Amino acid sequence: MWLKYARIIFGGLLALSTVSMSALYLFQNRLVYPSWAQDARKHVDTPDIRNIPYDRVRLITKDGVKIDAFDVKNPNSKTTIVILCPNAGNIGYFIPIIELFYRQFGLSVFIYSYRGYGLSEGSPSEAGLKMDADRAISYLATNEFHKKRKLVLYGRSLGGANAIYIASKYPSLIDGVILENTFLSITKVIPYMFPILSKFAFMCHELWKSEDVISQCSPSSPFLFLSGLRDEIVPPSHMKKLFELCTSTAKRIFEFPTGHHNDTILQDGYWEIIRDFLDQYNFI
Repeated sequence: MWLKYARIIFGGLLALSTVSMSALYLFQNRLVYPSWAQDARKHVDTPDIRNIPYDRVRLITKDGVKIDAFDVKNPNSKTTIVILCPNAGNIGYFIPIIELFYRQFGLSVFIYSYRGYGLSEGSPSEAGLKMDADRAISYLATNEFHKKRKLVLYGRSLGGANAIYIASKYPSLIDGVILENTFLSITKVIPYMFPILSKFAFMCHELWKSEDVISQCSPSSPFLFLSGLRDEIVPPSHMKKLFELCTSTAKRIFEFPTGHHNDTILQDGYWEIIRDFLDQYNFI
């Protein structure tokens, strides 16, 4: 009799585990890309709330998805900086950053919502976000205003993975890259964030293997790495390894001892370091 019950219990646990793993596989995109959080799909602030002139741009990707973007042109700029967002919120959250780059650094700014984020159509995925990036770079490379300016990528977290993808695919178009708290790959982040799921990391189909492509970026493009040493989401060792793998002959890394994943941007000296980087390589 006990054997019968043991089989029932084991069968139930096996079924539960199978369901759990299936759910993890099927719904992982909602975890990797929480575009639904904080009602960020319902409302997007625009630069005019800070009296910043801009064009609202709608880009259509090669698979027909409409992408929402802000194009902030500064006629006195030498450079356009492309802001690549992390995996939560929407581009309206970055208006203070747009203002800083535009007014204090004198740059032009381009920022777009990944598919499934903000007012962009579609659902997010690695393949989809890469098509969004391709379309954004196509726009900047052919636009009469932006093609006359240098292009610098500024990516935080998931945005850093996007920046590495862009810089590796279009090395001749990218003049500089700024990365903050970016990971080697999604599968190598899982054991750090969710130790209990470490054995199931192989089931993750959203990979973003930045460690494999960063060496394909142009060695002549300067890279700036900004790392919060108290990052609770991405191990700081990932940034150190990306720095080592980067083949740029002009690369620097700065570590912020009290910086967490989302507040490194607020650490003392952060913006001074970025200004020095932009000034050193004649972007401003």
